[in-house]
Amino acid sequence: MLLALNKPFNVLCQFSPEGDKRTLAEFVRQKEVYPAGRLDYDSEGLLLLTDDGRLAHQLTDPRHKQPKTYLVQVDGAITDEAVAQLRRGVALNDGPTLPAGVEHAVEPQWLWPRDPPVRFRKNIPTSWITVTLREGRNRQVRRMTAAAGFPTLRLIRVSVGGYALDGLAPGETRVIA
Repeated sequence: MLLALNKPFNVLCQFSPEGDKRTLAEFVRQKEVYPAGRLDYDSEGLLLLTDDGRLAHQLTDPRHKQPKTYLVQVDGAITDEAVAQLRRGVALNDGPTLPAGVEHAVEPQWLWPRDPPVRFRKNIPTSWITVTLREGRNRQVRRMTAAAGFPTLRLIRVSVGGYALDGLAPGETRVIA
């Protein structure tokens, strides 16, 4: 079985409780499925779950280089120079990143409001980019945008490999296979 979940903001990517934090158990009713990879507590979007260990490995092992695409809201009006820097790869404390697919974007019409909302500062704009990675370091997109001078405010994974959110609302699941 392969299941797609639109993981809401501030939900742990695990089934077991941890303090008073929300977990996947609140949204996933299917038994014996486990996350194929992870999505940070403060990130949103597509999370794939499966009961097939081989498929999970294929989706998550960096050697398979499955592209993961994110819609990212950053602090400030991101420059062409910063986008070019992100495309080339940036130096992080654990080494340089591989080149990434990065494009300017606009906030899509289909995007749901976040609860709680992203902070609003009247005199500081925000902007949107899409980032496609083929590696998966811890909090990589957030660290990359910060290194380029544009910290991430909101991070939504929209696809993994050939699988996409495709209209799932936050907390909704869909059986893929």
